Amino acid sequence: MIDNAARALLPRFVSPLTRAYARLGLSPNAVTVLGFVIAALAATAVASGGSFAAIALWWLSRLADGTDGIYARESGRASDFGAYLDIVLDMAAYSLMVIGFAIWMPELQTRWLGIVALYVLCITSALALGIQEQRQGRPARDDRGLRLGAGLAEGGETGIAYTLFLLFPGAIETLSALWIAILLVTVIARSVLAHRILATPPERG
Repeated sequence: MIDNAARALLPRFVSPLTRAYARLGLSPNAVTVLGFVIAALAATAVASGGSFAAIALWWLSRLADGTDGIYARESGRASDFGAYLDIVLDMAAYSLMVIGFAIWMPELQTRWLGIVALYVLCITSALALGIQEQRQGRPARDDRGLRLGAGLAEGGETGIAYTLFLLFPGAIETLSALWIAILLVTVIARSVLAHRILATPPERG
């Protein structure tokens, strides 16, 4: 829900960072992989109970994730494979964090399994809706390489949820239940949206 706003703001502020990528000789795909590696370190920090380190590493990884596409477009190196790699490593990063939480708080194992299962439904519904919208010729809402259907819980909300889990471990049962509810609403709302906009193909002039 907040991803589009962040995506619109980032290009105004990250030119020094994208220039640094160029000076270091990094390709856009290398930045994507770097973001994933940092996310894996964040998940390792979660598993060991390192809350503040995990938060810092997670948001650093998301900065890389948010700027790889900008860098690719600025440098003229945007590619279909880059878009594929980005979404695959995003989902791997989100899932690794949940594994980290499961190691840190194994007594909530059922919650963590439920979250991962809902992630599968969230990304499946997002990709399915995006593909069908594209097939119908509906205008895109953003400039991502892969088209994803809109939803309540996206990357920004996921990062906020993880941050709250780490900052308030005493409330993690309540917070994780709320996150599960948000993910469930996302899947249901996206399915309702899909039925509404895809049941009747758009009129073509």
